[in-house]
Amino acid sequence: MKHYFDIFPTPLGDFSLALNENGAVVATAFGGEPELRSRFQTAQLIRSSKRAAAARAEVKQFLKGKRRRFTIELAPSGTAFQKRVWAELRRIPFGQTRSYAQLAAQIGSRRAARAVGRANALNPICLLVPCHRVVGADGSLTGFAFGEELKRRLLELEAGSHRTS
Repeated sequence: MKHYFDIFPTPLGDFSLALNENGAVVATAFGGEPELRSRFQTAQLIRSSKRAAAARAEVKQFLKGKRRRFTIELAPSGTAFQKRVWAELRRIPFGQTRSYAQLAAQIGSRRAARAVGRANALNPICLLVPCHRVVGADGSLTGFAFGEELKRRLLELEAGSHRTS
């Protein structure tokens, strides 16, 4: 199966995304092609700004504070449990956070906070599946694949306390 990708600049650095043949986003990363390939591996990854135009537009709108929800189709690969966690991540309202324990309770697995944390860490579609909205039980900025500083900036953007444009 062919996959298409694009890399483009944002106020928070380069952003990469990959789409399947149907146009659904299958992977994203802050950074260039090496970061994307580390999250998404395929022999057939073809650069296509045209195919990625709609996703690129939504990401740019979001980072400029002009969009709160993504409407483009997503198709992450993962286990059934991971997909449940990622679906729940998408339900966290813009500007709000949840702890790993809260997220575990929301999917009906109160004792699965660590498993939720692992699924969060393996989220292949950062930003669009907002894993940055998950924090430690004490509100601390725990783990984010692209660093705590970027996580802080994303949360500040959503809180309205920091403009990135």
